[in-house]
Amino acid sequence: MNNCCVARVPQSDSSFEALRRSVTDWKARLTAGLNRSIEATDQTLGHLEEEISRQTRGVEQAVAQEAAQKKADQAPPHCPKCGSKLTGLSEGHERTIQTRFGPITIKRHRGWCRRCKRWFFAADTLLGIEETGSASPSVQEMVALVASKMPIIEASAVIKRLTGIEVPPATLDREARRQGQRAQRKQAELDEQMRSGQGASQQVRELQLELPLPSFTLVIQLDSWNIRERDDWGKSRQKRAGGQEPKRWHWVYGGTCFRLSERVKSASGRAMILNRGTVMTRTGIDALREQLYAESLRQGLGQATEVLVIADGAPWIWNLVQDRFEQARQRLDLFHAKEHLWTLAHGLHPNDEAAARTWVQPLLKKLDSGRPAKLIHHLKSLAKRLRQRHKRKLLKQEIGYFEANAGRMDYGQALKRGEPVGSGPMESTCRQYQCRFKRPGQFWSEAGDEALMCLETFWRNDRWHLLFPHVGDPSRN
Repeated sequence: MNNCCVARVPQSDSSFEALRRSVTDWKARLTAGLNRSIEATDQTLGHLEEEISRQTRGVEQAVAQEAAQKKADQAPPHCPKCGSKLTGLSEGHERTIQTRFGPITIKRHRGWCRRCKRWFFAADTLLGIEETGSASPSVQEMVALVASKMPIIEASAVIKRLTGIEVPPATLDREARRQGQRAQRKQAELDEQMRSGQGASQQVRELQLELPLPSFTLVIQLDSWNIRERDDWGKSRQKRAGGQEPKRWHWVYGGTCFRLSERVKSASGRAMILNRGTVMTRTGIDALREQLYAESLRQGLGQATEVLVIADGAPWIWNLVQDRFEQARQRLDLFHAKEHLWTLAHGLHPNDEAAARTWVQPLLKKLDSGRPAKLIHHLKSLAKRLRQRHKRKLLKQEIGYFEANAGRMDYGQALKRGEPVGSGPMESTCRQYQCRFKRPGQFWSEAGDEALMCLETFWRNDRWHLLFPHVGDPSRN
């Protein structure tokens, strides 16, 4: 740790005047309030909790302000960017900071860095306060978390209810965007470390231990979904008049990866994954490829005996796999394969559900057992007998689909090996992201949705502490 960033509080200043001033009054107020709640027959433990929180907040706020001031006073007169000594120092510059206990005001010195050619407040960096924001690190975290989970107006109301802190929606929106952009920069930095072979400390804990690992299979799943954005907002009529249909919906690409040994069954027999990594991006397939490659390295790509990729039949997926995971085994998601058979069944028997079901059942069994050759042979034999042109066209289309994916349909062997035959974990993850980003009436910008998605991904991957170090690494507890 850099010694210049460590606050050394003199022994004479180790006590807190705020505690000496406040504790006696606090005890009296709290005791009176608690006794009223105890005697009230219509009040519960919830009322007691509210009283303790309400009466304690003032003490917490006073102590936070005094402690922050002491830390600010210890800020070294050096540039937080380059380390050069600051000149032209002046003291007494006030700044109000919103903390989790309420607003506090501190005074700090300002100095000029000749190398960076700008003024700095060294105490701001020491306290973790951003230049353009007014939130403490704890409030920054709070805003980032709730904004990634719910709409801004709701988030503002929830923070006020749970903490008593007033963070207006406009302020919350700005701070959430700022934290999201910081998360994007941090993610790019971490991914680059992984791709350059310098990210060993980012790997899952078991892979960091110097112990012989049993051979394992790394499973990778991919999928995509649509998000609505305000492209050319207000110009719809103008663009349509020019023969262009305004774009509103755009693809979000995602992937997840886990060791097969982390896939277990619950007491009810349901498959569940104990640990996995997730990526999600709006910025295109190329971005997904690089992010997913870095994430797979964290989850053990370099140590895996083999890699298995499971996804639907979208060509972009298999192109990406061929690019970054060339040696991986590929498997078509069984549910999507069955969907194609059902589409064909309803196309051949459009007005007879019973006939469609009777026709498709034996083919579904061929699919389940992993016998694509027999399935394709059956469909080709049928194609020779069909007379209706539109049905024959549909059949040939589906035959092409199954032929293209025949090598990815080893479902019978997969079940024997205890491997998944579907990409359900990835699909459910996409739906969970959509719960935040596809609410009625919501429109996004690429910059806005990508920033919040990055925050959500840090949270899901248990890397929240890398954005907010005061939280602590949960894997080390």
